[in-house]
Amino acid sequence: MVVVLMVAEKPSLARSLAEILSKKQCRRRKSDCSACDVYEFEGIFPPGGGGVRVTFKMTSVCGHVMSLDFQPQYNKWEQIDPVDLFDAETMKKESMPNLRIPHFLRNEGKGVDYLVLWLDCDKEGENICFEVMEEVEPVMRHQRIPSTQAVYRARFSSITESAILKAFGALGLPDWNESRSVDARMELDLRIGCAFTRFQTMTFQTKYAGLNSSVISYGPCQTPTLGFCVQRHDEILQFKSEKYWKLAAKISRGGRGGPVVSLDWGREGLFDKEVTLLFLARVQDCREAVVVGVAEKPRSKAPPIALHTVELLRAASSKLHIGPKLAMDYAERLYTEGYISYPRTETTKYPKDFDFRSILSSLSGHPEFGEHASSILRTSIKPPSGGVDVGDHPPITPMRSASRDQLRDSEWKIYDFVARHFLATLMPECKYKLTEVEISIGSEVFHWSGTTPTSPGFTAVYPWQEVHGMETSVEWNKDQHWNVDQMKLSEHETTPPGYLTESELITLMEKHRIGTVRLPHITF
Repeated sequence: MVVVLMVAEKPSLARSLAEILSKKQCRRRKSDCSACDVYEFEGIFPPGGGGVRVTFKMTSVCGHVMSLDFQPQYNKWEQIDPVDLFDAETMKKESMPNLRIPHFLRNEGKGVDYLVLWLDCDKEGENICFEVMEEVEPVMRHQRIPSTQAVYRARFSSITESAILKAFGALGLPDWNESRSVDARMELDLRIGCAFTRFQTMTFQTKYAGLNSSVISYGPCQTPTLGFCVQRHDEILQFKSEKYWKLAAKISRGGRGGPVVSLDWGREGLFDKEVTLLFLARVQDCREAVVVGVAEKPRSKAPPIALHTVELLRAASSKLHIGPKLAMDYAERLYTEGYISYPRTETTKYPKDFDFRSILSSLSGHPEFGEHASSILRTSIKPPSGGVDVGDHPPITPMRSASRDQLRDSEWKIYDFVARHFLATLMPECKYKLTEVEISIGSEVFHWSGTTPTSPGFTAVYPWQEVHGMETSVEWNKDQHWNVDQMKLSEHETTPPGYLTESELITLMEKHRIGTVRLPHITF
């Protein structure tokens, strides 16, 4: 019988794919690689018509099969000038020698007729395709079915039955150019990283005899990122605080139980206390405040654009209090189990043929945000006009409904955010009213401002951007008189910028194009 070997990027993904393609009729067996099981089942290949009955073997690798390194003679630091590493010979070696992945692939690939590659659909995945091909192609048997090719590439963005069957029915070829771009990046990372690591390690060890470090490493992505942190640290150390003063006023109206409002002085804070005291003396005895102007302005907040990797990691850190590394681990697990789409993408614009209705329908019965999904389904779906399609993967979206009970706590937080973000992109803008009031106390002008939500729009499902109303309902009218309850001098001090948060650091990495969608969480 004809045998088709199929290879995924991770063991968990191989299991999910095998269950979908075999309709849960696959048989699992152990292999000579402790990390990678093999799932066997029968089916038709090629799919779609004209195929014959074959045996499928679905298995996986564990990420990259090979890594890049210098030839052994370049490992002697004291004998090799770091500059020589820019021209030194390199070689491929096993990424995880203990797993013996190349041997495992050759063993499973021996005598097979076809190879179908189910590696992740990004540049790294494309590179792993060719690593797998290098091990399997030499041991494959000549084809028994008339065909023009023996190796196929499956392209998919989610682990749902419909997406996987669609990918299986439209097999293509792996992309050599994308794979070569990864080879180029790996070589640059190796040469730059090793050359500068050796250079600065030997330089500092010579200059500082008591240096408590055997290696001072340099990373092409990590070091510039660390530079942002050092720059902010220097700004904090060099910052000199200065005191400044303001007038602070409280006014009330309507006697006991009436509203009490704190006002902002119309002037900027003054760094001269004596001058500020002069202003205080001019209004200290005033007992009446008069409203001289009221402006009510309609404001709106646009819904978010579609979700990409950087925004997911940024939001996980700032809103969910989950670090980038863990956030990506949880997102990948959710993707493998079919709950969300592929979590590594730079695209923030939905494709023109994106199937919104099927996702919304799957969410419509959800106990926490199902009503919002149903509401969108009842209207004309309007995707956001903004965003960019960079041609990699669609934005990150939910693929099927999941409850809190089905997921671990942190996985649920990531899923909940992805689902709410998706719904928010399809909902109306949030509308609110901004009220700005100008108040005169003696010869000085004070200000007050507040917001009042008028239509929550997308924030009904996306609470992280909710517009909060005023704690106390206050009616303002021009020429209105208020009582001055307090007028005093308030002392303040300029403060240095805070240390960079993970979210801010991710933003800086994106702004300066440091790394790839696979790297922010690794850098941290």
